Amino acid sequence: MDGGDAAKGEQVFKQCMTCHRIGPDAKNAVGPVLTGVIGRATGTYPGFAYSDLNKHAGEAGLVWTDDNIFEYLVDPSAFLKKFLTEKGKTDQATGSTKMVFKLANEQQRKDVIAYLKTFSTEKK
Repeated sequence: MDGGDAAKGEQVFKQCMTCHRIGPDAKNAVGPVLTGVIGRATGTYPGFAYSDLNKHAGEAGLVWTDDNIFEYLVDPSAFLKKFLTEKGKTDQATGSTKMVFKLANEQQRKDVIAYLKTFSTEKK
């Protein structure tokens, strides 16, 4: 995904810090650590108690890519439910993720993804 500015994304990420941490010494908070999130299966960061919806999406094969994060940030629970439904797991597409924050602004989503990439071994 192109068009993201990591420096601007760092500013956007300040909103995310209500729940998330990032960086080499980050610890789980209300949300899981986001260091290395790109390329990671959903619902798998060690020591974090994910919602069933999030765990089921990971078990069904959801991996965090730029595009998936871009779509997820608009409406996290709806994104996970759609993913599970498309995988034929409608019975698991229930409840909600713990993430209630939504980031509708397209440029801000691109910027925050560019910022997340600076903490990832996956650069795609």
